[in-house]
Amino acid sequence: MAKNKLGACCGELASAQSHPDHSKELHRINRISGQLEGIKRMISEREYCPKIITQIQAVRAALKSLESVVLEKHLGMCVKDALASRDEKEANRKMKELMEVFRIR
Repeated sequence: MAKNKLGACCGELASAQSHPDHSKELHRINRISGQLEGIKRMISEREYCPKIITQIQAVRAALKSLESVVLEKHLGMCVKDALASRDEKEANRKMKELMEVFRIR
């Protein structure tokens, strides 16, 4: 994959080298996956509803934490690079992307 014209990350044409590395977060994803399996087991075993809800809340918190880490990297690298490029179209595109991601559905 070729780099985009700015060499910035997260563009449709960005290379793997220019894209932030999120591989350190795989341990979080594995933990979340384990939590989900635990919820599935709890439901299968007909556990008490508030216990299940507590575990669902824990998964939501873990996902929110993962989301924050990925967003922080995106802002610190991709958006920062777009703004520093002085390319108004690219900066606007990054801002529009973020607005779409966080738009309440």
